[in-house]
Amino acid sequence: LDGTLIAGDTLLDSCLIAIKQKPYLIILFPFWILSGKLSFKQKVHKIAEPDYDTLLYRDDVIEFIEEAKLQGREIVLATASAQHIADKIADDLGIFDVVLGSKDGVNLRSEYKRAELVSRYGESGFDYIGDSSADIAVFKSANKAYLVEPSAKVLSQATDLGNLAKVFGKKSSALPLLLEEIRVYQWVKNLLIFFPMLLAHIMPQGEYAFKTVLAFFSFSFIASAVYVINDLMDLSADRVHPRKKSRPFASGKLSPKVGFASIPLLLTLGIVPSVLFLPNNFNIVLLSYFLLTTFYSFSLKKVYILDIITLASLYTIRLLAGAVAVDVPISPWLLAFSMFIFISLACVKRYTELYELTQQNKERTAGRGYRVDDIGLIKIIGASTGLLSVLVFVLYINSQEIVQLYNHPLYLYAVSLLLMYWILRIWFKAVRGEMHDDPIVFSLRDKGGLFIFAIIILIVIGAAI
Repeated sequence: LDGTLIAGDTLLDSCLIAIKQKPYLIILFPFWILSGKLSFKQKVHKIAEPDYDTLLYRDDVIEFIEEAKLQGREIVLATASAQHIADKIADDLGIFDVVLGSKDGVNLRSEYKRAELVSRYGESGFDYIGDSSADIAVFKSANKAYLVEPSAKVLSQATDLGNLAKVFGKKSSALPLLLEEIRVYQWVKNLLIFFPMLLAHIMPQGEYAFKTVLAFFSFSFIASAVYVINDLMDLSADRVHPRKKSRPFASGKLSPKVGFASIPLLLTLGIVPSVLFLPNNFNIVLLSYFLLTTFYSFSLKKVYILDIITLASLYTIRLLAGAVAVDVPISPWLLAFSMFIFISLACVKRYTELYELTQQNKERTAGRGYRVDDIGLIKIIGASTGLLSVLVFVLYINSQEIVQLYNHPLYLYAVSLLLMYWILRIWFKAVRGEMHDDPIVFSLRDKGGLFIFAIIILIVIGAAI
């Protein structure tokens, strides 16, 4: 079943759903495992089962099985998954004559599975389709062995047995998929850490450069850890999302096991250098960011309005982190501007999701607190907060603070006009259905927007000199 009939693992899916329902279970799971794999499965399945509607069936394997069934062969689903899980999936597919799963104190895996099949069909009395090292024991007693996207090691072991008949697909390398999963391109958001230093007209050199660069990578690794956590928690919803279904976990190309293993590594890379070299205030901000983003992944994303405010706050926290990393004061004007403009961009993100739902004739977002009826209000809030950010910027130009930093502050009025044009342009794109579901990603690819930002930078430099 797991990894062969479906691209995934029903137990892992159940664990993720259980953790999403009761986050404290992640602390209990290691103790549950000590009582044995079968006991662990039983405890998990009392709380949660996989989302049967979003399982990723392998069409090529099912087609192969159906052809064998048409030839009059008996088709057996033999799996280490719990018996009731296997029964449910077999009932849905309707192609299995016999279903063998873990029950009565026996975890039907490896040698136990081989013994069960041999007792029913004899040595070499059956063909077997598998995918992992646990299936090698079964292949030894099979007439023909079939492998599904095996690792190089498993493929070598199966080949040595001499009965390998066919290989379905090729396993993708985990490293490129993991790099895609941790979303390195999203690290551009953490460039906000440099803003407080640059806006204070401090050149990034020496200690300033060291601390801001280290702060940038600390935030980036922590953010990537949260992306992994978020995608694991949203696995079922992502599998049916028009774009997110292609993500490594949702597509089944990357095992959630890799995700679980990568989380402590990413957290270590983010936290250890920060604790060793950066101020305590930065570490407090970094911890706050991690806790808020994790809480967002588990709960806040489901609460309408609050999720938008949280997203905007996460961007503003990056600015605060940049200020405390190098111990420079942060302007309250910058914080106010940040909150308004990032609320606007968060609204763009939600508006785009709702717009896609209207195109699909759906009424609610999966895992969110919004209905398609909210789309008009989201548009009003988003456009209004975007324009309010421009107003804050104009008020900043007229403040006493500006005179201390800029020799030609009047030049900055041109920046306010360009900001207004960019924000309205973003919203026109969204309303016309031309927006990526992440406005930050859209901005990185939008040549027109990048040109506007280049002009803004030149004007700011001109106002300062």
